[in-house]
Amino acid sequence: MTSPATNERMTRLLSLVPYLTARPEGVPLAEAARDFGVPERQLRRDLDLLWMCGLPGYGPGDLIDLAFEGDRVRVTFTAGMVRPLRLTTDEAVALVVALRTLLELPGLAEQEAVSRALAKVSAAAGHAAERVTPVALSVDAREQSLAVVRRGLEQGRALHLHYYVPTRDERTERTVDPLRLLLVDGRSYLEAWCRRAEGLRLFRLDRVDDVEVLDEPAAPPPGVHLRDLDNGIYQPEPGAPVVRLRLARTARWVAEYYPVEDVREVDDPPGGLAVALRTGDLAWARRLVASLGGAATVEEPAELAGAVAADARAALTRYGEQPGA
Repeated sequence: MTSPATNERMTRLLSLVPYLTARPEGVPLAEAARDFGVPERQLRRDLDLLWMCGLPGYGPGDLIDLAFEGDRVRVTFTAGMVRPLRLTTDEAVALVVALRTLLELPGLAEQEAVSRALAKVSAAAGHAAERVTPVALSVDAREQSLAVVRRGLEQGRALHLHYYVPTRDERTERTVDPLRLLLVDGRSYLEAWCRRAEGLRLFRLDRVDDVEVLDEPAAPPPGVHLRDLDNGIYQPEPGAPVVRLRLARTARWVAEYYPVEDVREVDDPPGGLAVALRTGDLAWARRLVASLGGAATVEEPAELAGAVAADARAALTRYGEQPGA
């Protein structure tokens, strides 16, 4: 099954060529990464892959060609990937519905741009767009949280969060000083100074149960530095323990989905990998191994290996206690 991350990357790759073609003078890598909502390091990997794509035959003269000039990139040969997008009637109508829905969301910062896009798509859809039945909209809690967080940022005020921590299966309350909003891999994050933890934290908005803007101004410590996301959203502390896993062929995707420090091909199991990753939360690693259903073996640390083995024994015991087992 194709992962959401793979689908998002394919969409991004297909969009990069027309994006660069519309900017013949080139575009700074940092600006392009910001436009696509990914770290600059990920954009560089996308461009490296795009360089290897082109027309059947795949000779040097058939591949997409890019030019890097300092911190800027431009496309010098498109390999034919410049044909304008053509929407079917059904696609155009679906897009009209989606854009109208988006306009109803509270706190939408790009309302004018969405309105212009809606006008263009409606014109392209013709009479079909006129027959679109009004949709009853229900704004979910995540969008409501996004609107409140934006208001706090605009007003420069502190926020009070009810936040779910999945690694501990715990709901917490905390007061934070908001710094910025991020959109990474389709998810919205608030980067803020957490007064409870006395440190910089990222909060996923779909895990915020409730948020309110406080009367007091936001007051992060002077000199606090925003997180560098070039290495991705998940960045364990340098001192976090190393977890070494041996993965079966069916679990090789772990090395692509999670940031790993070391990857080696192994013969046992056939087609498997040995990987090393860091995490400050061994409970998370324990759940990851359990979710792989025997396709992963823990080599280090011993504490984690013992916990996973205990989980397996407990599961077998419970299975044996089932009627008819």
